[in-house]
Amino acid sequence: MAVKLTKNEQKLQKDRLKQYQRYLPTLQLKKQQLQMVIRQIEAEVVSLRSKQEKLVLDMQHWIAVYHENVAFNEGMKVEDLVKVDRVIRTKGNIAGVAIPVFKELTFQMISYDLNAYPLWVDKGLESLRDCARYDALIATLEQQIKLLGKELRTTSQRVNLFEKVKIPEAKENIRRIGIYLGDQQTAAVVRGKIAKKKLMQGA
Repeated sequence: MAVKLTKNEQKLQKDRLKQYQRYLPTLQLKKQQLQMVIRQIEAEVVSLRSKQEKLVLDMQHWIAVYHENVAFNEGMKVEDLVKVDRVIRTKGNIAGVAIPVFKELTFQMISYDLNAYPLWVDKGLESLRDCARYDALIATLEQQIKLLGKELRTTSQRVNLFEKVKIPEAKENIRRIGIYLGDQQTAAVVRGKIAKKKLMQGA
């Protein structure tokens, strides 16, 4: 973009440069903070998935029966005893980004006849609820990663814009205007000397 080669434009470019240089460290800090938080959340997701997998492995001694449903008639399916009511989330804020925060997972109250099911059903149902909680928590954390990732991309673009475009552009404009104004001042001094010499010669 062409700039006016004037003192006013020079001041404007200097003011812009100061503004860019003042905002850049804040943006860089925000970028680092977002990167760090995203890595922490990703590590937490990996840990939760590992715990969930361990839980599923621990359930292997009864899960085959659960899947086959051979111990129950059509009206007594184990999966019918665990139904999610709702996922309760609160609002959080990280580096200016609004994020969902998992609070709890509630289940519908379903009563059943203890005598109609084998002993492992109680433990199995609790494990299924825990599995569902892991799913809800992981889904919430992945939503956090998505939102923070979007903000990270925007912040990175701004950092790049300031570092690679705006600051070098302002510096170059200041340099060009400085050279032009210096040349103009030199030319004015030369013209003044010539005019003075002519006046002296005329006298």
